[in-house]
Amino acid sequence: MQIFIEAIDLNIWEAIEVGPFIPTKVVGNATIEKPREEWNDDERRKVQYNLKAKNIITSALGMDEYFRVSNCKNAKEMWDTLQVTHEGTTDVKRSRINTLTHEYELFKMFQYETIEDMQKRFTHIVNHLASLGKIFPNEDLINKVLRCLSRQWQPKVTAIAESRDLTNMSLATLFGKLQEHEMELMRLHQHEENDIKRKGIALRASSSSIQEESDKEDLTETEEDDDDFRLFVKRFNKFLRNKRNKRRSNFNPKKKGEDSSLVPKC
Repeated sequence: MQIFIEAIDLNIWEAIEVGPFIPTKVVGNATIEKPREEWNDDERRKVQYNLKAKNIITSALGMDEYFRVSNCKNAKEMWDTLQVTHEGTTDVKRSRINTLTHEYELFKMFQYETIEDMQKRFTHIVNHLASLGKIFPNEDLINKVLRCLSRQWQPKVTAIAESRDLTNMSLATLFGKLQEHEMELMRLHQHEENDIKRKGIALRASSSSIQEESDKEDLTETEEDDDDFRLFVKRFNKFLRNKRNKRRSNFNPKKKGEDSSLVPKC
């Protein structure tokens, strides 16, 4: 709101901060408000700043907010009413400052948190403190960010602290450097994962090849065993046939040189 009003005219914002301009004149030893018909052009222009400010404020408010300031006489009174309503009294502001300061002091980077997410949280706290009137020097903010980083960032923290003048570095520059380093870490991590995947594929392929060779060897050995078994069966059958033939020849009555007439008949 302040940026918008200042962009229109700085005198309008001055009417909100300081109060309206009231033309006066001296009568005797007293200073009294000058009647409107006696205003000159410069005084009319200065009085108009307050009216423009009231118009801008009321145009930006919703119905509920407008009812809060509808009875205010000037832009400063309207602004102060809105400020107390939304920011609280002095005691409320002090309490909020203490709470946010405690969050600032305990601020740390979460595990697995990205630099972008950490920047959002940190900026949120710092901006709220600034809006309540507590502003930290830039060097303190830089040192706070560097101290809140996790252990894996320590080499980068050391490099930044040794290579740059922290008093002249902005927060945007610091977070830009950290995001650049984060992208490099992610690239290296992805490269390592790809290497592990490639090694795993190669290992599975090698294991598959070894298994195929083993299966072939087992098949060859099985075929050789089958051949041996068939040969053994063939020889065993031959042995049995020879044995049966031999037994038949032992029980045959007709032997060479023996007279068959001597054999009794049944």
